[in-house]
Amino acid sequence: MCGIVGYVGPRDAVSIILNGLKRLEYRGYDSAGVAVINGNQIEVRRDAGKLSQLIDLVGKSPLTGAPGIGHTRWATHGAPSARNAHPHVGSTGKVVVVHNGIVENFLEIKDEMVAEGVNFLSETDTETIVHLAEHHQAADAKGDFVEAARRTFKQIEGANVVLLMSVDDPDKIVTARIGNAGGVVIGLGEGENFIASDIPAILEHTRKVIFLESRQMAIVTRDSVRIETLEGVEVKPEIHTIAWDAVAAEKGEYRHFMQKEIHEQVRALTDTLAGRVDFKEGRIRLPELNLTPELAKRIQRIYITACGTAAYAGMVGKYLIEKIARIPVEVVIGSEFRYSDPIVDENTVILAISQSGETADTLAAMEEGRRKGGIIWSIVNAIGSQAIRVANGYIAMQTGPEIGVASTKAFTAPLVDQYMLAILLADMRGTIDDQTRKALVADLRLVPDLAGRVLDREPEVEKVAHALKDIKDCLYLGRGINMPIAYEGALKLKEISYIHAEGYPAGEMKHGPIALIDKEMPVLCIAPKDPWHEKMISQIQQAKARDGIVIAVATEGDELVKGMADHVLWIPEAPWMLSPILTVLPLQLLAYHIAAIRGLDVDQPRNLAKSVTVE
Repeated sequence: MCGIVGYVGPRDAVSIILNGLKRLEYRGYDSAGVAVINGNQIEVRRDAGKLSQLIDLVGKSPLTGAPGIGHTRWATHGAPSARNAHPHVGSTGKVVVVHNGIVENFLEIKDEMVAEGVNFLSETDTETIVHLAEHHQAADAKGDFVEAARRTFKQIEGANVVLLMSVDDPDKIVTARIGNAGGVVIGLGEGENFIASDIPAILEHTRKVIFLESRQMAIVTRDSVRIETLEGVEVKPEIHTIAWDAVAAEKGEYRHFMQKEIHEQVRALTDTLAGRVDFKEGRIRLPELNLTPELAKRIQRIYITACGTAAYAGMVGKYLIEKIARIPVEVVIGSEFRYSDPIVDENTVILAISQSGETADTLAAMEEGRRKGGIIWSIVNAIGSQAIRVANGYIAMQTGPEIGVASTKAFTAPLVDQYMLAILLADMRGTIDDQTRKALVADLRLVPDLAGRVLDREPEVEKVAHALKDIKDCLYLGRGINMPIAYEGALKLKEISYIHAEGYPAGEMKHGPIALIDKEMPVLCIAPKDPWHEKMISQIQQAKARDGIVIAVATEGDELVKGMADHVLWIPEAPWMLSPILTVLPLQLLAYHIAAIRGLDVDQPRNLAKSVTVE
């Protein structure tokens, strides 16, 4: 949930940056820092902990200057500490960076830099960026900082947002958005300009903003903003005027909160990994879960309990935990759990999933599990909520506030959380070897960028939405680990578009739902290249044989599906156990755009509430 603020202008940057970071505290973070150019040197203050600690540090050891950049960080590489906090300064002391995202190829870059004699002072992937920028600037005959930044942006892989400053070019900040690691908002002032990861950080200073698109960079000075592609082609940006309204400002460039939150999933997925994944060692850390090897070996059964979207996330979790950790898992709807007389003892885990942490049925299920002597865990987005307070251990989703009633980022984050939990349990129980564990952990590095690539195809999904806007019913089919995605896709369409939709195990289609299929019945088939791919091809053929309109979610390059389906929603190739994170994204977008086209209240659909606190 990293926050970024930058300032170029005649005023001292420090107070502007600290005040901006304060407005981004809702994102969550574990360290903070600020850097300014003061004459021919870069001054940095940073510390682990809350922003108040950084403010105290600046009070004891003041710094002044401009331009400046600041950052609040969730740890992804390296533990929360002062030395791992941003900003990071290069070896020469002339270049400084702040960064959101994960540099997927940081190990390769780091190895190259170390071979050249570079001394790394932190455990972060971010530090590779500043050393790389220095390397390219030194290699440039003119020492051109902007070109060095461009080469750096083009070399790093993954979904990233980067801000760079150099004392050799002290009147500017160079920033880039690569993929969908989060937003870059450039605020336009009079004789000064601002940069932030979200609008609230700079709204007190300006209402005119520019939003960077993926693979665009900006050269920002006090008097100008130049937008280019990473290939050097100048782009004429659209200037947006933001209303002096906190709610409107939070939406930014998006029409609805739901649309914004769908796109925030790249950042949310990065953030839910933060501080938990050691990519170098290939290990998972979930300290708040209070899980020990002794406890892990004692567990004989896990109940996952949740409601609605969270329950479907739990169904995916069942596949993950059983496959990786080899522990039997049962998913029970929260409202049914305490009435089913579940078999619970001291070797049983009740894992509750809830965005709000206040869902009455889920809390009641947790209480029933506790009453019977079970171990209570929760996966929750809202820190400090009841589901965290009453649990023996928890995993925080770390996605930030979710305003739209129809949950999106609070669905995909727990998929990652349960994948990490499965690996940790397997590691502690000895059910996977080191090589398998490291491979599973390494796959997590791919997730944010793969999600960003799906979201980049939103215009294609919107075209399909226009074709389906008048449908009355829809059948969603999935198999295996993507069967719950059929349920979740159908739920999204029902929630916000008010269109009747059913999610169904695809293999069961011939046992009833096939009677509904004709030229008026759209059938959405989730058919990525996973272990159930051939079976889903058969389902598509059966639907087409009955004149059904087939919309398929398929892996890029799947010519077989392309030749059969009426519409295809493409996703990139991915490890099959992580594929539900990708297959659900076009279904969220499809439901959103159908509802928006129909002119419905997307963020507050009728009869629904964000947190259901009654039974």
